[in-house]
Amino acid sequence: MNVVTPRGAFRSPPETVSFDRHELGAILSVYGRFVAAGLWRDYGISCLRDRAVFSIFRRTAENPLYRIEKLPAQRNRQGLYALVGPDGQVLKRGGSLRQVLAPLERKLLRALE
Repeated sequence: MNVVTPRGAFRSPPETVSFDRHELGAILSVYGRFVAAGLWRDYGISCLRDRAVFSIFRRTAENPLYRIEKLPAQRNRQGLYALVGPDGQVLKRGGSLRQVLAPLERKLLRALE
């Protein structure tokens, strides 16, 4: 859908950042294992102008336990992906989603033991 400016020129609506199928597959794989273990119960996805966010919740009415963010502006600096903790601290950054999800994988192994 195009937007008409006051002078009659067309411009496209602002682009949003989103996760692709492979990224969501990797994230939902980890999420599903935590749900099966009974540790997580809900998630939310936000596609914004500058980032895409996958939020993970223990219960629906809480603040997110973790946020997995895709930040295209940070691609060449600190990495495209970030794992953010409950207090807003960045736990892991990297260019590979598997690398960023690794701390969650380790946490799941410890929880299952």
